[in-house]
Amino acid sequence: MAAGWEWDDTLFSGTAAYYQRGRLPYAPGLVEVLADVLKLDGQGRLVDVGCGPGTLALSLAHLFSEIVGVDPDGEMIEEATRGAAERGVTEKAHWVQARAEDLPAGLGTFTVATFGQSFHWMDRDLVAATIRDMLRPGGALVHISDLKTESRSVEGLPHPAVPYAAIEELVRHYLGPVRRAGRGVLPQGTPGDEAAVLARAGFSGPQRHVVSGGQALERTYDDVVAWVFSMSFSAPHLFGPRRTAFETDLRRLLREEQSEGEGEADDA
Repeated sequence: MAAGWEWDDTLFSGTAAYYQRGRLPYAPGLVEVLADVLKLDGQGRLVDVGCGPGTLALSLAHLFSEIVGVDPDGEMIEEATRGAAERGVTEKAHWVQARAEDLPAGLGTFTVATFGQSFHWMDRDLVAATIRDMLRPGGALVHISDLKTESRSVEGLPHPAVPYAAIEELVRHYLGPVRRAGRGVLPQGTPGDEAAVLARAGFSGPQRHVVSGGQALERTYDDVVAWVFSMSFSAPHLFGPRRTAFETDLRRLLREEQSEGEGEADDA
């Protein structure tokens, strides 16, 4: 976790209901790549740490005999439970409301441990060492993150791009210039250099696999609003009594950026 910042239970408070609609999907082919690289055959156990509403764990459920999702947010666990029922995998899915720092929590050993853009919120050295002890011989830790160094053009698409920079400026107008994170702030953002952390914990590698995205996604105003409210730095509770005013201004901003139609073009 970032120096000078302490986790608290409001970090993602109120965001769970917006996740499935607001968050951009993982790159097409991610599940197939993991299945191939890790030789997954429907057996073994998966633990998804910081599972949120179960998006990643549920997409991998058919590749394991059991999946376990761990997240400290009760609303996320409720969404994950609902998602497992909708997919018909309730019997093989187990959801645990706990911080990663509280592992192993009697959960046993696993074939694969996944972190879907969640590792940066944790005491990374502690969690990495704990997870290593929870993995069976030959097991793997999978750290999934988006690639931020690639830019794509929306030229030729029917709608303009989602105005992320303008949205972030609007959030700063309401919440202040320093990025919010629960009851605290993150002046320097979240930490990186995961490879060094994992090496200190005794992991070999890493093996890096880039899964191509790039598909054009059409996003409605409601989708973009849901994206904003799914983020820790703009979680609904942070706006307090000004939440309605913020959403009004956000929708006005989107309308002004939209030249025609109801969609928003975005690249993932």
